[in-house]
Amino acid sequence: METLLRVLVLGLVLMAAGATQDARAQAPTPAPAPTPAPIVGNIYSVTYVEVMPTVKAEAAVFLRRYREAAMKEGGNLRCEVVQRIDQPHQFAIFEIWKDQQAFETHVKSANTTDTREKIAAVRNAPTDERVHTALSIGPIDAPSARGGIYVATHVDVIPPRKDDGVAALKRLGEDSRRGPDNLRFEVVQQVNRPNHFTVIEIWKDAKAVETHSMAAPTREFRDKLATMTGALYDERMYRALD
Repeated sequence: METLLRVLVLGLVLMAAGATQDARAQAPTPAPAPTPAPIVGNIYSVTYVEVMPTVKAEAAVFLRRYREAAMKEGGNLRCEVVQRIDQPHQFAIFEIWKDQQAFETHVKSANTTDTREKIAAVRNAPTDERVHTALSIGPIDAPSARGGIYVATHVDVIPPRKDDGVAALKRLGEDSRRGPDNLRFEVVQQVNRPNHFTVIEIWKDAKAVETHSMAAPTREFRDKLATMTGALYDERMYRALD
C-alpha cells in the first residue's frame, strides 16, 4: 500500500512538471519593443552645463571652441552658448539642426565627444541635454543682439493637460513676438516628454524683460499655467558668451 502511494505521488509530480513545461512552451514570445518613429523637421537641442565655480573661465574657453566647430558642421542652423547672469558657472547651449540625421551625426562627432570629456572633468552637476521639435517659432535667422538678455524657461504641465499647455504656449509665442524690444521668442516641445517644453527668448535689455513680465499676455499665460503645471516655473536669464 505504501509503495502504491509513492508511485501515485511520483506520477502526479511528473504530470505537474510536464504541464508546466507545456505551458512554458506554449507561452507567446514577447513582442519586440517598437522602433521609435523618426523625428520630422528641425531638431532643437537645449543643453544645460554647470561647472565648478572656480573653473568657469576655463569652461567658457572650450565652450566657445565647441560653438565655433559646431557651426561649421553640415546641417547646423544655429549654435549659441550663453552664460547665466546670476550664476556665471552655469551655461546653456542652444542649437538647431536641419534634421535628425544631422543631429545624430553631430552627437557622434569628435567635437561633441571632446567637449563632453572636458565638461565631465570640471562639472559640478551632470550635463542635461533636452531634444525638442518646434512648437511656436519665429524666423530661424532672427538675429541676436550684443548685450541682449536671453531667457530660458522650462515649462512642465501635467500629462492630462498637455493639449491645453500647447494651446497656451502657442498663444504666448504669437503675442510675445509682437511685443516691443523682442528679438526672438521660440517655444519648443520635448521629444521624449511631450508635456515638457522650453521657451527661449531674447530681449533688447533688462528693462524689456521686465516690461514683458508685466504684459497682459504674459500674466494671462501664467494664470492658465497655474492650473496645469507639474513643476515650478523655472526661468533663467543669460547673456551670450562672446
